[in-house]
Amino acid sequence: MTATPGAEHPASHGYIGRKDDYLKRLRRIEGQARGLQRMVEEEQYCIDILTQVSAMTKALQSVALGLLQEHLSHCVVDAAKAGSPEADVKVKEASDAIARLVRS
Repeated sequence: MTATPGAEHPASHGYIGRKDDYLKRLRRIEGQARGLQRMVEEEQYCIDILTQVSAMTKALQSVALGLLQEHLSHCVVDAAKAGSPEADVKVKEASDAIARLVRS
């Protein structure tokens, strides 16, 4: 696997304080994905499946927005306070993440 930006400092990630919350939400989303697979296997009505896809998509977006907020309020703010060149890197990471979210 390729290293991701910021992966070299795992203890400093802003979401660490809410890690259990994120894991709980992601496990719930994982259950939703299994439910979707089951619905397709059981050949359920396509509109019902699409409704569940929409719910799962919103749940993933909620996690993404939470992580983005954590990145901005922790990683970006800390780098800016330190006055380091890393602040520009952190802002670029956030901008790129926002662009990916908007495209999805």
